[in-house]
Amino acid sequence: MASSATVGSGLDPVRDPHHALYRAAKADPRRRFHSLRDNVFRRGVLWRAWVAVRANNGAPGADKTTLVEVEQYGIERLLDELAAQLREGAYRPLPLRENRMYGLTGGSWKRNQIDHG
Repeated sequence: MASSATVGSGLDPVRDPHHALYRAAKADPRRRFHSLRDNVFRRGVLWRAWVAVRANNGAPGADKTTLVEVEQYGIERLLDELAAQLREGAYRPLPLRENRMYGLTGGSWKRNQIDHG
C-alpha cells in the first residue's frame, strides 16, 4: 500500500489514476465520469486485489475455488483471463443466495450468503 507521500506522485501506478480522478471530481463536483470500468481490469489493480486477498487468507467464494487452487492454476493466468472477461463484458459472477436474519425484536434484514448449492 502506498504511503500518503507517494499518492499522486507517480510512484504508485494503481493509486495515481484514482487520485487523478479524485482531484478532478473535487475540482468539479458536477463532472461525470463515463469510462471508469477500464480502471478495474488494469493489471496493477487486479494484482493489488490478489495480494490483498492472499494476505487476508481469503475464503473460497461462490465457485468454491481456494487460494491454493488459484496458485496451482496460475495467478498470472487467472488475472489475464479475468481482465479479458472484464474488458469484453463477458464476466458473470456466480449468484449468491439471500437469507433473512431475524432479530430478538422481530425485525429482519437481508444477509447475502454464498450459495454452496
